[in-house]
Amino acid sequence: MSDRPARPPRPQHVLSVVSRERLSPHLVRIRARGTDLTAFRESPHTDAYVKITFAKPELGLEPPYDLAALRETLAPDDLPVTRTYTVRAVDGDELTIDFVVHGDEGLAGPWAARAEPGERLVVSSPGGGYAPDSTADWHLLAGDESALPAIGAALEALAPDAVGAAFLEVQSPDEQVTLRAPEGIALTWVHRGDAPAGATPVLAEAVSQWHPLPGRGQVFAHGEREAMKALRDIVFGQWQLERSQVSLSGYWAYGRTEDRFQAEKREPIGQIL
Repeated sequence: MSDRPARPPRPQHVLSVVSRERLSPHLVRIRARGTDLTAFRESPHTDAYVKITFAKPELGLEPPYDLAALRETLAPDDLPVTRTYTVRAVDGDELTIDFVVHGDEGLAGPWAARAEPGERLVVSSPGGGYAPDSTADWHLLAGDESALPAIGAALEALAPDAVGAAFLEVQSPDEQVTLRAPEGIALTWVHRGDAPAGATPVLAEAVSQWHPLPGRGQVFAHGEREAMKALRDIVFGQWQLERSQVSLSGYWAYGRTEDRFQAEKREPIGQIL
């Protein structure tokens, strides 16, 4: 057993849904307002993420939730569950989060597809680990729908004269969304067609056709776990980049539930770096 003390839980923020917007057939944007989002406004990370906590409405639990206490009193199936999402934007005390929606599949997506103004959204204070390096000579960003919010935020944070490329995997042209990026960043939408998300190599194949620009670059690549392993082999094996130049992580794994995916992070199959 590890002697490392458990991390204290991040503070919870209870927000109220302001609006719901369908950005594409499978992407829903939720805007929610809170009373103090200082931690979000001060975050330096464009991949700022939160843990969203969902509780069964019929239990009548009032947020913020004392999860440790609830574990002592509730059956395992009645405990609130958490899902991780990237913050798309923060404006004053309003938070924007984009949700990938596939019908009734999952937990957060169906909630977002039906959320109405006034509903509560319980999120943790933000984590994160990446922001565009203003000293980098070029930038490469790559990911699937799950990484669109972080990539969109990063593109907006780049200097106007930034150069490089962004590769964005979606199912079809209908799933493309409007992104603001410097003129020197080439946006490439990669379509996987009818294949399930995470089941094709199209993202890595597209990135492999791109060649790094002169100078020292920076890479942000996040998305399905096996796709990220393929990109790992490109950026470190082919391009010979240093670890300090690369932010690379799996946001999810094909064929895995969220809970199983999180558990596998501690197993060899879940290791990317």
